[in-house]
Amino acid sequence: MRKVIYPDRSQWDGLLARPALSVAGLYERVQTVLDTVRAGGDKALRDYELQFDRVQLDSLAVSPEELAAASDLVPAELKSAIDRAAANIRKFHASQLPSLSKVETAPGVVCWQKAVPITSVGLYIPGGTAPLFSTVLMLAIPARTAGCQEIVLCTPPGPDGRVNPAILYAAQVAGVNRFFKLGGSQAIAAMAYGTESVPKVSKIFGPGNPYVTAAKQIVSLKDVAIDMPAGPSEVEVIADENANPAYVAADLLSQAEHGRDSQVLLLTTSQSLMDRVESEVGRQLALLPRQDIAASALEHSRLVLLENNDQIIEMTNRYAPEHLIIQTSDYMELAGRVVNAGSVFLGPYSPESAGDYASGTNHTLPTSGYAKAYSGVNIDSFMRKITFQELSEKGLQALGPVIETMAAAETLDAHKNAVSIRLKS
Repeated sequence: MRKVIYPDRSQWDGLLARPALSVAGLYERVQTVLDTVRAGGDKALRDYELQFDRVQLDSLAVSPEELAAASDLVPAELKSAIDRAAANIRKFHASQLPSLSKVETAPGVVCWQKAVPITSVGLYIPGGTAPLFSTVLMLAIPARTAGCQEIVLCTPPGPDGRVNPAILYAAQVAGVNRFFKLGGSQAIAAMAYGTESVPKVSKIFGPGNPYVTAAKQIVSLKDVAIDMPAGPSEVEVIADENANPAYVAADLLSQAEHGRDSQVLLLTTSQSLMDRVESEVGRQLALLPRQDIAASALEHSRLVLLENNDQIIEMTNRYAPEHLIIQTSDYMELAGRVVNAGSVFLGPYSPESAGDYASGTNHTLPTSGYAKAYSGVNIDSFMRKITFQELSEKGLQALGPVIETMAAAETLDAHKNAVSIRLKS
C-alpha cells in the first residue's frame, strides 16, 4: 500500500481516485448479447451458457430435485449460520416497513401515501471466485418482507451444470420462488425482456462483473429498473493511536480480497499507527489463501496521514466510501459528522464482515462515490409509493383560487378550468 504523509488538498482527488476500468468495446459486446437474447429467447441463453459458462443445459430452471437435495448438501453448521443471519436480516428490514399516515395539508384537503410492493423482482447472484449465498439473503429477504409476489433468482451453474447448494439453501430460506441457471449479461437480458422460461421482471438487483454492470445499465434505460450503479468493492478505515493495528489490517484485507479492482484506505492522524498497520498488513497478507487477489487490490490502495480529525472527515465525505469503519476513541462524535457513506461500522468490535453477513444490515451498497446520492438496498428498494388526495367541497372552495392563479400564470387554461367549473357549480 502506498503511504501518503500530510497531502496537500490539491492532491486529494488523485489520492481518492478509484481504479480505472477500461470499457473499450464493453458496451458494444454486451449490447450484442442483449439483442441476441431478446430475439432468440431460451435457445440464445443456452448457447451463451455453453459459450461463457462452459456448460450444456437441457433446462434453464433449477429442478425440484436439485432444490430438495440442496439442504442435505450444506453442512449443518453452515445451515445454522445462514438461518441465524436470515433472522437478523429479516428483523432489521421488517423494522423499515412504512406506516400509513394521513395529513390534512389545509382544511378539507387530506393527502397520504400508500406503499405497495413491486410485483416481480429479479436477483442476480454472481458465481465467480466465491458463491455469494449471503447476497441471496440480502436481496431476497427484504423482497419477501416487502411483499413482492415473484422473486426470480439467476446465478451461473458450475461445470457440472448444478448451482452451489448453499446458494439454493439460502434462496429457499429467504423466499425465492423461481430459480434459473444463468450467468453474466445473458441473465440480465433474460430478466429484462423475458423468454419462454424466464419471466420478465420489473426491477433487477445484484452485483456482478463489468459485463453484468453494463447490461444492467443498458436495460435500465427503457426496459426495467435496477437497484443502483455498481462498481468494485471498497472500504475506508479511520483509526487513531489507540486502535489495534491487527484489527485495522484485518479490516483492510477483508475488503481487498474481494477482487483485484477493490480499493481500501486508511485515514489516521497517527504515523505510529500507520506504520504498525503497514507491517501487520504484510504479515496477515502472507497467510491468506486469496493473497494474490488482495495484493493486487493493495497496489491501488492508500495509507494516508492527515493533520487532524477535521481533515479526516472532510476527506471521508469527499470519498463517500461504500463501507466506513471508525476505530477511534471518539468514534460516535466522528460518526455524527459523516454524511456520505454506504454503511458505517463503529468501534473496535464492529468489523465490516458483520454487515456483510449477519448483523442484519444490508451489504448491497453504493460504490464508486455513489453514496453521495444513493442509499444501500433497503425495504423501500422493493416498494413503490402511491400518493392519494381527497378534497372536500369546502377544501376545494378554499384552495381553488390558489390553483386557478397558478394555472393561469403557467397559461394552462384547461388546468384552471378543471377547478373553475367545480367552483361555479
